[in-house]
Amino acid sequence: MSLSSAVKAKKSTLISLMRLSSANSSSSSTVSLKPSGRLQQTLAGSVEVNGKALHSGKVSTVKLLPAIAGAGRYLEFRSRSIPASIEFAQESPLCTTLLKDGLRIRTVEHLLSALEAKGVDNCRIQIESESESPDDREVEVPICDGSAKEWVEAIEEAGINVAQNHDGETVEKMVAHVNKPVYVRKNDSFVAVFPDLETRITCGIDFPQVPAIGCQWFSWKPEHHSSYAKDIAPSRTFCVYEEVEKMREAGLIKGGSLDNAIVCSAEHGWMNPPLRFDNEACRHKILDLIGDLSLVARGGNGGFPVAHIVAFKASATFISPSSFLDIKRVNSFLIKWVCLCLYQMQAGHALHTELARHLTID
Repeated sequence: MSLSSAVKAKKSTLISLMRLSSANSSSSSTVSLKPSGRLQQTLAGSVEVNGKALHSGKVSTVKLLPAIAGAGRYLEFRSRSIPASIEFAQESPLCTTLLKDGLRIRTVEHLLSALEAKGVDNCRIQIESESESPDDREVEVPICDGSAKEWVEAIEEAGINVAQNHDGETVEKMVAHVNKPVYVRKNDSFVAVFPDLETRITCGIDFPQVPAIGCQWFSWKPEHHSSYAKDIAPSRTFCVYEEVEKMREAGLIKGGSLDNAIVCSAEHGWMNPPLRFDNEACRHKILDLIGDLSLVARGGNGGFPVAHIVAFKASATFISPSSFLDIKRVNSFLIKWVCLCLYQMQAGHALHTELARHLTID
């Protein structure tokens, strides 16, 4: 069987399974929050990272500090606190943005991905821009080299400790377990979540107009402490060369360069090799998914569920919010989470907060 035939067969089987599971699923007990057997963690010390932002091109500084158990992950900008939570996720092109009280923090996904994957459940994140003016209401997390590698190194430099609450007590970390399959799809793009005894992500992308990227699949699970740092964190942001000018005209990627992204031309292939992995583009989608999934975390508990997540992006067609209005019957917690994944896969990082406003976490 050829590779393309195998991929088509895999897609067909997955879609058939999703149709069956959707018909048999109900709105009750879709997700359970269960003890993980692990204690909530935080950083052992503080660490600072500075660099240029991808979209604004401005230089910003991020300082990661310890936080008490139960505090979760939250960002501080202009003496205001913004929880790293889906409630504050705003729809924005090509990045994940948090918005509260008129203050925006953009491109948080790589940092949050590293914190979630490394088990930093509680973290105080201070951020400021070097070119900040009194009227500045927006700041952007540095892009570093386009991956999460530098964030992982910063976390390892600071170290990780068991977190304690105000009373000096430790708190057990809770994690979500998916009990019944659920999915959302549009044309040939979908995100499906299946019950499993372990956490796993299987991701596929298809860029037929860019042969050097083409169709890729990669499946990953956190098998050991260094899995993320070794297999996912080094993968860099990628873009198609022929789309770069359009992004610049839209006021995006002002800080983009061959030093913080891998660029692929439809005609000439990769413009700044070597790649760190043959399927680096696909691995980076998993990196982004982990960062976006982290926004579901509450009170120092896990944002990443015990489940098998299967995601596939077959086109760049943007999904209309109305596409999701017929699936309100599914558990609202999972709706937010799955739609978050699908928007990340389909439209860069466009997060549809309007749907989240109508749905509440059970």
